[in-house]
Amino acid sequence: MATPFGKILLVTGSAEFESDRTRRRAISAVMDLQPECQLTESGASGLQAGELIGLTSASLFSDSTAVVLTDLQDLPDHAQAELLDYAVDPSPDVAVVLVHGGGQKGKGLLDKLRKIPSVTEVKVEQPKYERDYAAWVQREIRALGSRTDAEASAALVASVGQDLRALAGAADQLVASLDDGQSVDLDLVRQYFGGRADVRGYEIADAAINGQLHVAMEQVRWAETAKVAPLLITAAFASGLRSLAKLESAPQGLRDADLAAIVGAPPFKLRILRQQLSGWNANGLAHAIRAVADADLAVKGGGADPGYAVERMVLEVANHRVR
Repeated sequence: MATPFGKILLVTGSAEFESDRTRRRAISAVMDLQPECQLTESGASGLQAGELIGLTSASLFSDSTAVVLTDLQDLPDHAQAELLDYAVDPSPDVAVVLVHGGGQKGKGLLDKLRKIPSVTEVKVEQPKYERDYAAWVQREIRALGSRTDAEASAALVASVGQDLRALAGAADQLVASLDDGQSVDLDLVRQYFGGRADVRGYEIADAAINGQLHVAMEQVRWAETAKVAPLLITAAFASGLRSLAKLESAPQGLRDADLAAIVGAPPFKLRILRQQLSGWNANGLAHAIRAVADADLAVKGGGADPGYAVERMVLEVANHRVR
């Protein structure tokens, strides 16, 4: 296995789920090689002069260091120069992961990094059309060790929606249900997810985020009756609240295209997100995201009653809305 030390992994693109997963896998590979490695994660926007040099310097407490720098598009000019100097001659004991959220902001830095031999880029663009989502599902299922066809993958997208985290969870659930040698076919998708397009997780999440508690609770109970997988509901809540949190913390004055790249949503959805954000503040979002994380743990086996965990999550999310 190639060592990540002395190298820079550059993750670029608007697919938030894929970006997060690539970053997590990179960190896991580093820690598998060097369990005592000192790991530092930082946002790019707040780096002061000389701070990047300190992060990528040898550690007094460990023989190796890993640095994860997110929101690379917001890296200040002085730190850009430091990063480029480092990339030309990286330390053999340091692994660096850079995450850029997509869009045109910071493109000049990306172009320079791409020309440096120590930098390896992984692009994770969000699918655009329904056929692209179906193709993504097929690749996901292949990566899980199984196979599927265009008809079954399109049916899964139609039932679950276009949230990659929810689709990944659904694909994992389907593959886990297979006997050896089986593939994910249309009948299996219908068995697990048939009829679920009428009760989508994102609709429940939108109702709770908008403060429509009675609508959200009614839809949750319909979802339970229709046997919608609870993990699809928690994934939809997580996606919706993360988008709001990113919008809330985004710099002012950005163009919609750049803002959409930071938020991880298509530009046309920004108007809806802005309307939703008017009922939230940073503290409420933090508490709501924590409630979703707790529910997600419960539905994946950490709690006795997934249905109760989902209903409690809906109540907590709606109650943390400020107006």
